[in-house]
Amino acid sequence: MFVDTAKVIIKAGKGGDGAVSFRHEKYVDKGGPDGGDGGRGGDVIFKATKDLNTLLNFRYKPELSAKNGQPGSKRDRRGQSGENLIVKVPMGTLVRRYGQLLADLVEDGQEAVVAKGGDGGFGNAHFKSSTRQAPRIAELGEAGDEFEAELELKLLADVGLIGFPNAGKSTFLSVVSNAKPEIANYEFTTLTPNLGVADIDDGSLLIADIPGLIEGASKGKGLGDQFLRHVERTAVLLHMIDAYNDDPAAAYKVIRQELADYSQELAERPEIIVLTKCEGLDQEIIAMQATALQCVAGDALVMTISSQTHQGVKELLRELKQRVDQYRSREIEVEEESDGGLPVISLGDDQLDEAWRVELVDDVYIVSGAKIEKFARRTNFDQPEAVNRLRDIMRKMGIHHELVRQGAAGDSLIQIGDSELNLVEQ
Repeated sequence: MFVDTAKVIIKAGKGGDGAVSFRHEKYVDKGGPDGGDGGRGGDVIFKATKDLNTLLNFRYKPELSAKNGQPGSKRDRRGQSGENLIVKVPMGTLVRRYGQLLADLVEDGQEAVVAKGGDGGFGNAHFKSSTRQAPRIAELGEAGDEFEAELELKLLADVGLIGFPNAGKSTFLSVVSNAKPEIANYEFTTLTPNLGVADIDDGSLLIADIPGLIEGASKGKGLGDQFLRHVERTAVLLHMIDAYNDDPAAAYKVIRQELADYSQELAERPEIIVLTKCEGLDQEIIAMQATALQCVAGDALVMTISSQTHQGVKELLRELKQRVDQYRSREIEVEEESDGGLPVISLGDDQLDEAWRVELVDDVYIVSGAKIEKFARRTNFDQPEAVNRLRDIMRKMGIHHELVRQGAAGDSLIQIGDSELNLVEQ
């Protein structure tokens, strides 16, 4: 079953908690702190593979979770990091988070970290200082990224077959490759995209056959609008038109308009037009149909073939190979000149916005801001020293001063993210 869209919950691993521990050493206060840091949570990594061509597996795996990091332990032992989760997807898979593109995996073996595991919390050994010889503070591990990802598959092919239903696309694919699409003499025989590899001379072409287009396809009519995405990345479009069509020029213009309505970039892709099913037709009629097409096709090459007798098929494949090679070489030049690439999104401490705000809502002072909220998430509120450390951070960031300015007293309730504390230790 071919599936080209899916939604899946992605959960990176939580960082392990830091440990509170003291070694037993003579003449050292409480033996000295030796609590280790927690291990980092595992990442969720998507990896493209040529061995898959559908997103069907994600219909049965609605949630993908990496392993959590392990807690730290005594003797300064750092917890084991959580194992990364490697998720294999077809080449051509796009991964989005709330509509933002996170990854576009187009090469076999290409990887992208789409969800980062949380950092492990510091153990109490980290908090030792000249004034704090026996800290009883350890941080909680940070939660990993968690969100619903939208997956979309756009097949990677050299040639995309387009045209009205029953134009001979599937028959052509079955003749030039080992693909075995369903073929019948009625419209919409092809209900899902088919891929085939055509060998020609010392090379080959990957050809994608999509369900036939009809007028209004770009607006949702018929089946074509669901699958036009699968010819977006092709190098050349092969526009197939039934030679028995009463008005091939009109048929050509309808499909061209649908391409333009769907994507102007796709409409500008190199194209070859081919009259199919020419077996049995008088040469004069074939020439007349080809001339009618050439009049509306501009500089595009118009050819004639018969998939049944193989007449013109090899010549067509050679023309396609030449144009694909030209297009791919231009793509490489553009990539070398462009800085391109996806934005790198980091949630490290050095990238977090230090801005914050305070507002009073129903007698609760709500503090919001990326950096202070991260500190709060990593605070173990069962440890009084850890809570006092958070209060100290609030003072250094100027939050305490703003709370007092707005009227907060010692027993006022302060909310930071999902956590609550009093302004002053009670």
